[in-house]
Amino acid sequence: MAGKINEVIGKEAIEKKGWWQAYKWLVLRRLSQLSILGLFLMIPVCKWLNPEADCALGWIIKGNLASSKLFNTIPLTDPLLLLQMLASGFWGVAKEAIIGGLIVLVFYYLVGGRVFCSWVCPVNIVTDAAFWLRTKLKLRGGTHFSRRIRYWVLGMVLVLSAVTGSLAYELVNPVSMLHRGLFFGMGLGWFVIAAVFLFDLFITKRGWCTHICPMGAFYSLVGKFSPLKVRADARDLCDDCGECYVVCPEPQILKPVLKGEERGVPAVMLTGECTNCGRCVDVCAEQVFHFGLRNKKDTSVLEHRV
Repeated sequence: MAGKINEVIGKEAIEKKGWWQAYKWLVLRRLSQLSILGLFLMIPVCKWLNPEADCALGWIIKGNLASSKLFNTIPLTDPLLLLQMLASGFWGVAKEAIIGGLIVLVFYYLVGGRVFCSWVCPVNIVTDAAFWLRTKLKLRGGTHFSRRIRYWVLGMVLVLSAVTGSLAYELVNPVSMLHRGLFFGMGLGWFVIAAVFLFDLFITKRGWCTHICPMGAFYSLVGKFSPLKVRADARDLCDDCGECYVVCPEPQILKPVLKGEERGVPAVMLTGECTNCGRCVDVCAEQVFHFGLRNKKDTSVLEHRV
């Protein structure tokens, strides 16, 4: 399979589908990440330009990814942060925070769980840059980590909150540090972000997001039950070029879906580990993949196998 991979990933897709169709989901993903950052930046930038202004027009969303308000009315709370608060003993959590956590949880359940990782999280830009540079430098090998570690880390975060009675993980959470740092100054946050970048570049491929991050683990659990999935209904067209394995941040999920027809595996990413990033849709010249909804047939086939 590896011998068939083009030197330029997506080259065949560009030739068959055109540049836009070969990079559409990647471009839209970057626009989403940057637009979300831009919305959060509107008020700080307004205040910086004119300290006397009330910046009311900038109140589309204010706060950060941990806790914010949409249109100064709708609360939004990071569900993992809410779980940490509850684990730490803050049972008197404001009703607004609970409502905000439920709103965010329902949203990510509907769109695929780890959509947060690929379409929202600013650290994804950092880790994707590390992967791009690692590919350009042709770095191979590295330390092997089980992807199950992230679930242990998730458990440890909640246990740590319970034991210390604090939101201890938030002090080192790269997502929170990067998001806050872009608005108020990074300080020591630069060392944490640099450590994530270097970890992905030199220690292990896609190390942080796919092996360690507890937020990724949490949204994987949510995404397992989500209705919106990447489907491979045209898997009989697969020519084993292998390019989807190269671009996918979770390549281990592809083989069962592409090659599991004889074993009765449904042609849909039922696993919650898929980030719905759309890169497999982009690079596949044969258009094997597409976004779609899971259906009763997928579930019945899976239950029959079990």
